[in-house]
Amino acid sequence: MEHKFFNSSQFTKRTSLTALLCVSLLVTNCKNETKEKEDIAIATESKQDLTFDLQSAIDACNSQLEIAVPKLTDLTKHPRLIGTDSTEWKEVPNGRLVWTSGFYPGILWYAYDVTGKDKWKEEAIKRTEVFEDFKTITEHHDIGFMMFPAYGNGYEIGGKEEYKDILLTSANSLASRFNPKVGTIRSWSNKMHPRWQQHITIIDNMLNIELLFWAAKNGGDKKLYDIAVTHAETTMKNHFRPDLTSWHVIEYDSINGDILNRHTKQGFSDDSRWSRGLAWGVYGYTMVYKETKDKKFLDFAQKITDKYLQLLPEDMVPAWDFDVQQDPKEEKDASAAAIVASALLDLSTMVESKEDQERYYNAAIKMLNSLASPKYSAVGKADSFLLHSTGAKSLGHEIDVALIYADYYYIEALSRLKKMQK
Repeated sequence: MEHKFFNSSQFTKRTSLTALLCVSLLVTNCKNETKEKEDIAIATESKQDLTFDLQSAIDACNSQLEIAVPKLTDLTKHPRLIGTDSTEWKEVPNGRLVWTSGFYPGILWYAYDVTGKDKWKEEAIKRTEVFEDFKTITEHHDIGFMMFPAYGNGYEIGGKEEYKDILLTSANSLASRFNPKVGTIRSWSNKMHPRWQQHITIIDNMLNIELLFWAAKNGGDKKLYDIAVTHAETTMKNHFRPDLTSWHVIEYDSINGDILNRHTKQGFSDDSRWSRGLAWGVYGYTMVYKETKDKKFLDFAQKITDKYLQLLPEDMVPAWDFDVQQDPKEEKDASAAAIVASALLDLSTMVESKEDQERYYNAAIKMLNSLASPKYSAVGKADSFLLHSTGAKSLGHEIDVALIYADYYYIEALSRLKKMQK
């Protein structure tokens, strides 16, 4: 057998090439890892390095309500949006199928909270109590959105203890839509959305289960807590892609719980990354951890939050769908930014490491600064707090408008920040 030997020169060359290759791969990996960390860790400054004029933002909201509230006198309707070419709220009926009815009274409760002005409490009571009958809604999942911002904030902020039974009834109505064979609360009826024939669950539903958690710890049945947790676990398992972005709509087999379809209603396409959908997830899982203290939910909340932050543009306000964000002509969605800003303030108080606390806090402050800036603020332009939200571009409506729920989560964020500063 012939044996071949490398001379020292050959060995040195081979070793050098190998070393260079290893170093190159190591540097590349380090660069990729560093870039990813930089993308995720949007803010590296300490809390003291970032400022936000909270009182100015509160004063602006108060001034906007001074303008808008005297115009909103029909108690059978609520403000929904302000069109691109308009300055005043378009009102829609307080119908049992209109999911946005609770946000306006919720805004008034938060206005009372951050300003201490009794007139906003009085207005909030008046606007809340007009839809007490909604407590029996079982046609869809949005009873949580409709009742908790209004009656929940009325109970917690306004001290309206008589709202407790209404909230408990509302929670039981929502729980009636839970399918144990699937493990989630059914969102829409098939009559409302005939594209899907069986059990539909949308990512937005993560917000509605807050009503169940509240009820379970305020005299409601323990099963309400269990339903909320099961819904969160099933959604965590099925509603998110490997890259941690979310689908909007999942259709389950009503009998065996198998996934039939993953689709969208408001995103760019079935497989695109609808920005408000991921925002609902960030807020929802932050809330679920707050209610359960189960670390698996905190871990997941952080993972999807980091993904959301990684996808953001420089001004911290996403396009209506992340998959179209590279096109500067595509509209923004300030409502997604407001939702996540509010959630991040909560999340910053829950994580253990100081680095994560400051990272999430700073990201929230940057979002609020952007939303309060002339680019997104409605002051002097329209009766809302914020401009440039997009509700459902894929459906051809609510494109680049003011939306009532954007204002709701914005003032909620201000309320949370004020409590943190105290």
